[in-house]
Amino acid sequence: MIDIHSHILPCVDDGSQSLEESLAMARAAVDDGIRQIIATPHHANGRYDNPAGGVVKSVASLNEELRREGIELEVLTGQEIRVYGNLVEDWLGQLLLPLHRSSYLLIELPTGDVPKHLPDLIHELRVMQLIPIIAHPERNQVLLNNPKRLQELVELGALGQVTSHSLNGVFGKKIQEVSLQMCKSNLIHFVASDAHNLTSRSFGLTNAYHVIEGKIGKDMADYFKRNAQAIVEGSRIEAKPLVKATKKRFFFW
Repeated sequence: MIDIHSHILPCVDDGSQSLEESLAMARAAVDDGIRQIIATPHHANGRYDNPAGGVVKSVASLNEELRREGIELEVLTGQEIRVYGNLVEDWLGQLLLPLHRSSYLLIELPTGDVPKHLPDLIHELRVMQLIPIIAHPERNQVLLNNPKRLQELVELGALGQVTSHSLNGVFGKKIQEVSLQMCKSNLIHFVASDAHNLTSRSFGLTNAYHVIEGKIGKDMADYFKRNAQAIVEGSRIEAKPLVKATKKRFFFW
């Protein structure tokens, strides 16, 4: 499997706090069936800044340690980029990274809000031939309570990435139910761990795919796996047609 969202780099954000922890996380990732993982440290979220050059160096260093330890995991470059005013300018200034040399950017929204300029940003990125992937929309309070807002963003050209722990029920039943409904409505295009550590925020990716297979079907699980592979291969992802939800309790319409 490929994990497109993780905080496995040591000492750069609220993820791994040491090289030893990063190596332990890498072993756990391999045990979970992951063979390639994109390191996506927080960038420009008001607490952490991880510009492109530093991430590239940190990924190279971690891969060297993994080879030395005989851990069969490849770490790839990326960032989890908070939506902010200078995002486009910083992309042009080469401070930002896509996910593994692709045309996909992993972007993060504030927990309790959807920035008013987000639709304009999505449009501008698409004009630049960049495709934003919204990280864990099910954990944004606005989108959780009104996923129709996520539909509007997907219709503009954004994609969605749900967190494995959301599907596994770690964040509660409501988030789990809404996550599954987002998947069923084709608002989600990737599943990723967003792993930060081995205690409260580990991987759980294999189990999340089992949940999808059991609740939605194997075809959907395979679709998410293919999309993650497409990012690494640099190929295009085809979004499925949106499906109108029928259960009012999910507040789609």
